[in-house]
Amino acid sequence: MVGRKNQSQNSSTTASVDGRKQSEEGDDEPVDAALTSTNSLYARGNGSPSSSNQQQQQQQQNIVAMNTTTTTTTTTTNKKKTIGTMEELYDKNRPLYLFRDVPAQDRQSLFCKKLQLCSYVFDFTDAASHVREKEIKRQTLLELGDYVNQDNAAKFTDKVFDDVMYMLQCNLFRALPPRSSEQTGNAAGEHFDPEEEEPKLEASWPHLQIVYEFLLRCVVSNEVDAKIGKKYVDNSFVLKLLELFDSEDPRERDYLKTILHRIYGKFMVHRPFIRKAINNIFFRFIYETEKHNGIAELLEILGSIINGFALPLKEEHKKFLVRALLPLHKPKCMAMYHQQLLYCVTQFVEKDPRLADPVLKGLLKYWPVTNSQKEVLFLGELEEVLELTQPQEF
Repeated sequence: MVGRKNQSQNSSTTASVDGRKQSEEGDDEPVDAALTSTNSLYARGNGSPSSSNQQQQQQQQNIVAMNTTTTTTTTTTNKKKTIGTMEELYDKNRPLYLFRDVPAQDRQSLFCKKLQLCSYVFDFTDAASHVREKEIKRQTLLELGDYVNQDNAAKFTDKVFDDVMYMLQCNLFRALPPRSSEQTGNAAGEHFDPEEEEPKLEASWPHLQIVYEFLLRCVVSNEVDAKIGKKYVDNSFVLKLLELFDSEDPRERDYLKTILHRIYGKFMVHRPFIRKAINNIFFRFIYETEKHNGIAELLEILGSIINGFALPLKEEHKKFLVRALLPLHKPKCMAMYHQQLLYCVTQFVEKDPRLADPVLKGLLKYWPVTNSQKEVLFLGELEEVLELTQPQEF
């Protein structure tokens, strides 16, 4: 139930991000027209009282009818997906068969039932609770991953995709806990060093790891057609994945890095959106919080993306270098991701030596005057950029 609520919120987020232009061009035209007519009724104030009252009543009836239609449509669209209770899903008297024990024509239905079983999320803060059920879910997740690897082009239908996405959203998309330093109150201290902070590992990793592995196999599977999959792996789904990059658990961030890179490679329609979303994460990190656990992993993805940029470089990519990458030299914790940042910057200079000028100016602009450790990193980066600079650029 919680996962389905997140799904409806995700769909509204997608509408606000990707459908704003359509709404401005007339998606809400009937409602706007009704409101305009109603306002004009109140504004005119002329004519006979009976005629005005009749028009007003008729207008109100139209608005009520319109709202009723909208409510019915919304209810139909947002029909909540329900799964059974834990007692029903994990009933000892009705265990689910293994895929190899059922006929081929029944495996599709069994696949959906197993996805529903794995949509139930357990609390791992109490290691002694529901031990049997947790082990059943772990074994079922492993079996689902093996089933995805099998050659069967018919297994990813719209119905199956609905169950797959619901299971993924229930298990993956969650509120991340506060950082360990925020819980102890050390985050605001003058001597706080994020490099020395011990990461807080995810308690549900025994299940979460297999769910990530299942998602990765789905993305890379040849049985998943990109034209069909893009309807489900949409911008809202990508945004939710990007939010998880702030997880303290490095194991989770490593899986996310691999999965997002695969999504970028397979679903070409999402490439501009992914670059823009990462850009926004950088802006918020640089100018607002200076706290994010996944900057290094995001830069590692970008390093591979930049390496594949075609020549000549687009103006959009040059602006990304100047507006997002170079300001990443400003935060105090730059040492945590400097190696990945250096690779991205040098990739740009290698592709277009003329970019050495804005890069060198950017390094001088953000030069750490009072931080000797950062200054050593800047000197090393300056040396590498100068080695790539062509003589005609001096």
